[in-house]
Amino acid sequence: MAVPQRLKLLSANIQAGSSTRRYSDYATRSWSHLLPVGNKRGMLDTIARLAGRHDIVGLQEADPGSWRSGFTNQTHYLAERGGFDYWTHQPNRRVGQFASSANGLLSKFEPLDIEVHPLPGRINGRGVLIARFGEGEDGLTIAVAHLSLGAQSRAAQLSFIAELLADSPHAVLMGDFNCTVDRPEMATLFRQTRLQPPASLVHTFPSWKPQKAIDHILVSDALGCRDMQAFPAAFSDHLALSVELDVPAAALKR
Repeated sequence: MAVPQRLKLLSANIQAGSSTRRYSDYATRSWSHLLPVGNKRGMLDTIARLAGRHDIVGLQEADPGSWRSGFTNQTHYLAERGGFDYWTHQPNRRVGQFASSANGLLSKFEPLDIEVHPLPGRINGRGVLIARFGEGEDGLTIAVAHLSLGAQSRAAQLSFIAELLADSPHAVLMGDFNCTVDRPEMATLFRQTRLQPPASLVHTFPSWKPQKAIDHILVSDALGCRDMQAFPAAFSDHLALSVELDVPAAALKR
């Protein structure tokens, strides 16, 4: 039997490289989320240093190249600065003519296949990005999602994701869920897939005084999981979440 390979994962809502250090910043610095101002490149460089210590990174709220980011595809930028050979992104939401938002994936291993799916919801603009590594029973599926604020929309989104991951024995779902794992809408996901609630909760929001565990890395029961920690993603309003996994060696190819 092949020895499992250790893998380090990171999930980070990077808030498009903007800075939020207190609740009042949502009002007083709202312009920074729409305009190409502030030290966004410096923020991205800080995030790249954190990301580079990991093997696979899932991003939420990465700007795909709109005016507010100086037309920088932030997922591509982080891939280059963090030392990742493979990257992909899923643009989801456009805010007027000024800003866009995307899910992103950075990987030091070559994915076999990439899928992107829009998620259902009352308001369009949410999605799930799925990368598959390896084939057959030893294959690894990594999904990155950013769920809605409303419980009804989240329920529909989690049901949709559950269908996509139902047949994956080695699966990971990570992202900004905008809810805790004990919410009723999460039950469908755990019932229809092999994903498990985390053994311990790590508070990630708000980043300056974490009180809520709403960012998650959910792992199927066939994968070993340890050392879940939260780290600052520059000055995003979410902390980034890191975990170590034992995955089938056949699933990963550099």
